[in-house]
Amino acid sequence: MQIKKLASFTGVSAKTIRYYEDIGLLPKAKRGDNDYRYYDEEDVSLLKFIRRCKELRIPLADIKRLVVVQRSGNGPCKQVDAIIFQQLEKIRIAQYELHQLEQNLKTLANCCKNERIKDCEILKHLRSN
Repeated sequence: MQIKKLASFTGVSAKTIRYYEDIGLLPKAKRGDNDYRYYDEEDVSLLKFIRRCKELRIPLADIKRLVVVQRSGNGPCKQVDAIIFQQLEKIRIAQYELHQLEQNLKTLANCCKNERIKDCEILKHLRSN
């Protein structure tokens, strides 16, 4: 299949597919006599795998490592486990930081009952801290 069909089939844009090839995340596509890129079912499967990893916000460098260890097939899962646990920890930290941000914004949102900018407690608070 050509890149346009692959993009449609996987939900990954043609530009992104070309980028993944450029950085070595996807193997270089086979080329026809017309110089068009052609992909097979293995490419579809790999691209879906990459898309799912991206949905989990796994960094490209870690996705590359997952692709490489997947090819070997017989090694221990420790490297895969470590990548997933690291990603889980990053998400937990981000959730904590977002919760703190929400609390700070709630405090600001509720600190001003004035109606004029010159008396705005939110602006005063932001200037002082």
